[in-house]
Amino acid sequence: MEPFTEDHSKALLAKEWLVKVDSQTSTPYLFKFSYSSVDLTACILVTDTKTAWAEVLTSNQFARRWRMCNKLSISPLPDTDEEESWRDRHLTLLGCAHSLGGFLELTLELEKPTFGDLALELECNNWKWRWEPTFLGPKVSAEIISNHLIMPLISVNHLAFSSSDVLGDLAPGDLEKATDKVGRTARRTVDTHIKNALSRPRVATTIRRMTAMFNFLPELPAIITDAGTPDLRAPTADKISSPKISARYSEHKPHDYEMEPLQEPTPPKMPQQEDSATESESEGAAPKRRTVLASPTPSHQLRVSGQPPSASLSKDASPALPGRSRSRTEVPASESDSSLVRPNKKLKHPEGSDDDDSEEERKRRAAAIKSGAAAKRGARQPLKRGGKRF
Repeated sequence: MEPFTEDHSKALLAKEWLVKVDSQTSTPYLFKFSYSSVDLTACILVTDTKTAWAEVLTSNQFARRWRMCNKLSISPLPDTDEEESWRDRHLTLLGCAHSLGGFLELTLELEKPTFGDLALELECNNWKWRWEPTFLGPKVSAEIISNHLIMPLISVNHLAFSSSDVLGDLAPGDLEKATDKVGRTARRTVDTHIKNALSRPRVATTIRRMTAMFNFLPELPAIITDAGTPDLRAPTADKISSPKISARYSEHKPHDYEMEPLQEPTPPKMPQQEDSATESESEGAAPKRRTVLASPTPSHQLRVSGQPPSASLSKDASPALPGRSRSRTEVPASESDSSLVRPNKKLKHPEGSDDDDSEEERKRRAAAIKSGAAAKRGARQPLKRGGKRF
């Protein structure tokens, strides 16, 4: 099978479209056929307006297929001239069958393809023929359908709407002149021709209504003759309304009360009280509990010491010397909650109690030394050292 080339496509430009409908699938097929009596070749182009198929047969392929379809002897005639004359007669017969008048006498049936992508079997009274074209691909199919079908239909449509006479009532000669005139204008500037052919309101809206009707749309658009000119000026800044988000914000803004600014809480002022302590002067008796009121630590003491308030608090919270106990005054809950930083408290220790304890301790140690009852030391224990570090 020979490939389908651009020369074959150009040879088919002067051929008319032939239509056959497959009765099983109700699919219309459009055909274009051309043959050459010089080299006895045949070419067929088939499309369903979506996809294109084509087949090119040489002289030997045509003769072999005709004999196979009509169940004749496959071997050619012994005489070369007679064989060539036989091929010419049957190829001319096939060309006459692929004409506007002869194609109506043929019946079309789709068969299972053997060599190509599509199998079309045509049958007449006393002979049969079979085409098996191959798919040309999406790009070539679109180009062929555009050049052979879409562009001619646009030009003829422009002729029908621009002509003052009814094309169906014109004589063949007058129709040829009108067609040639439109064709010569169209081929000079194809872009301008398509623009003028499809930009008219009557043509554009008629195609629009036909498209809607053909695809079963419930509402059909109207056909108009004057489109008018809409206002295409952009709106100015004065006509632009304020954003809706501001209106929404003003709607939800409360009006029943007014919001007061937040104030930082001030720490409570602690009353300064003088220390009071009671102590018994009797010797040998245990010292009584004393109540010491805490006073806030001045700010200059914090700056001098350089320690944060938390450090001083932790020192104050450590247990006192044995034999003594301290009690601290409790601060009301309202004041403790409102204050952000709790001030440090400085405890004052009684001086008299320390002097008595140190005096008794010195007397007790002196008596122990005089009596010779010093504490005996035990055996020395080895020092525990850690491992060497490398």
